[in-house]
Amino acid sequence: MAILYANGLGGVEHDQFKAYGLYMEAVIREVLPAMYEVALMLERGLGCLQNFSEAAFWYEEGAKRGNLECFNNLGVLYKEGHGVEQNEAKCFICFSRAAEGGLAEGLYNLGLLYDQGIGCEMNNDTALEYCRKAAYKGHEKAKEIIKGLQEDGKIVF
Repeated sequence: MAILYANGLGGVEHDQFKAYGLYMEAVIREVLPAMYEVALMLERGLGCLQNFSEAAFWYEEGAKRGNLECFNNLGVLYKEGHGVEQNEAKCFICFSRAAEGGLAEGLYNLGLLYDQGIGCEMNNDTALEYCRKAAYKGHEKAKEIIKGLQEDGKIVF
């Protein structure tokens, strides 16, 4: 039902507040996809007050249970220092876990870390490797990183 309210589908009126409440009920029952959705809503302030630290909590709960999107989004919070103390090492770990699971956004984010030397030693070859994998999965920003590496003369095809 939360999905229907969040998107206004199936003849149900679009109601983010109702969706958030239903997702919270699912989270209490430890429904893994609901943990991601609640965290996302908290991060963006959809149907609730924006609360980065609460979003980080639910992303972490989802990540503990193996949700790749939770790992990725928790990594973003650690990178930016939203709701958690900025921590490049934890950011790197989160993106690595998302990438290991094959999540395109995680592959891209890990490639970006290697490209910029955030939480790891800068390595253009590794950045390229992860961005290629993300690009292969259709990630447009990964294609931009590859193009930038080529234009900067850091890689040659």
